[in-house]
Amino acid sequence: MDKWLWQARFFKSRGLAASCAIGGHLRINGRHATKAASAVGLGDVLTFTQGDTVRVIRITALGTRRGPAPEAQGLYEDLGPKDPPKKPVPPIARIEGNSRPTKRDRRKLDLDRRGALE
Repeated sequence: MDKWLWQARFFKSRGLAASCAIGGHLRINGRHATKAASAVGLGDVLTFTQGDTVRVIRITALGTRRGPAPEAQGLYEDLGPKDPPKKPVPPIARIEGNSRPTKRDRRKLDLDRRGALE
């Protein structure tokens, strides 16, 4: 399973793919994968997080190597939403003046930035 995720170019390394499975962030046909070496086959549905999005993938072919991106895209069918809605990021308020922000201003900036990311 970790090798297939790496060949399909969902993760940069097999180690990252394995940590996704071991950490409990991957489901194979609705069941949590507990091992990185779980067997997958044609028609299996994988559900995992990639960044801040949830990916739902159906395996259509088994790869033999980690080839170019067009070859990797032929290994799966994406069952997730085609275009996830993007949240507009509000601008962060700037502090007036040319001086460095005070501790209070800095906390306020951090709260504004954290709110923009969520």
